[in-house]
Amino acid sequence: MGDTFQRVEIKYLMNTAKKEAFLRLVREHVKPDDYGVYTVQNIYFDTDHFDLVRRSMEKPVYKEKLRLRSYGTPDMNSKVFLEIKKKYKGIVYKRRTDFPLSEAYDYIKGRIRPAGLNPQIFREIDYFMQYYDPKPAVVLCYDRVAYVGTEDPDFRLTIDTNIRSRDTDLRLENGSYGEMLFDQPMFLMEIKAMGAMPRWLVKALSQLQIYPVSFSKYGRVYQKERERGQLAC
Repeated sequence: MGDTFQRVEIKYLMNTAKKEAFLRLVREHVKPDDYGVYTVQNIYFDTDHFDLVRRSMEKPVYKEKLRLRSYGTPDMNSKVFLEIKKKYKGIVYKRRTDFPLSEAYDYIKGRIRPAGLNPQIFREIDYFMQYYDPKPAVVLCYDRVAYVGTEDPDFRLTIDTNIRSRDTDLRLENGSYGEMLFDQPMFLMEIKAMGAMPRWLVKALSQLQIYPVSFSKYGRVYQKERERGQLAC
């Protein structure tokens, strides 16, 4: 199996008050999806010298990353997603394939590709692995609520909080614990749009003075560790 996404992703960072005010303004236009609040767990991959995250922080025209994602804490038989994500001139291209966690680890460790999966997606992932020779770098987790449009079912936004990470024990099955990224409650909202943003959304953001930010969860974790002198510059 495999999925391909192509879209614009716009991020906004809010405190509790602005998040609650925003949701009040847009409550007629969005509703939580069927999953409610859930935890997203990721392993981000990088080179020994953190070349991928360092390049991403330079805001190049083109950048790419690889991560292994689960929804909730998996066991070795749970379905997980290996995702390659590329961004070129503001457009995000994401390709992912799903398989059991045990098979994902086999592929990461020994490039043992499971049968029956999308060959095109795996060709891209194979090339990424061969070119960068990446290793697990950080486990990054957060709690998410996703919303869909009441008028437009293709409209989607997500709000993430409790962003936390660890750079040891790099296994998804060991849970979502980690050091909090922020000292106070903060919410990262992401608009995932195929086209122009609806007028009601633009109006709400403008009224509350909520502005787009350039924000990478992994990039911010790396920056925080570097500032503490725990990573090479």
